[in-house]
Amino acid sequence: QVQLVESGGGLVNAGGSLTLSCVAPESIYDIGTGAWYRQAPGKQRELVASITRGSDTDYADSAKGRFTISRDDAKNTVWLQMGSLKPEDTAVYYCNLPKIGLRFGDSIQYRYDLWGQGTQVTVSS
Repeated sequence: QVQLVESGGGLVNAGGSLTLSCVAPESIYDIGTGAWYRQAPGKQRELVASITRGSDTDYADSAKGRFTISRDDAKNTVWLQMGSLKPEDTAVYYCNLPKIGLRFGDSIQYRYDLWGQGTQVTVSS
């Protein structure tokens, strides 16, 4: 089972910053797009930010200007840098890789719609 490992969540004061990371297996051959979602209690999961293989980015209106998504394929990592945090940002954050290629000898096997375990971000007022 392919696992994405998330880290970086925690408790911060309003106006503070956090950076979340999502790390794919070292055996990764290629990574397509990457994305961060979040889900607050009682609310629907929402897309926060996405980044293409060519590092084109897109953000939810609520995140635009405050959050930055980035990637380093050599490190198999996608980050979400969050600044000027608001209580409304409180949620469990999940990274998502829609398609990932794994190397097995001279063959490539693909996995689809991979998710991290979730990391809690709590912003106090």
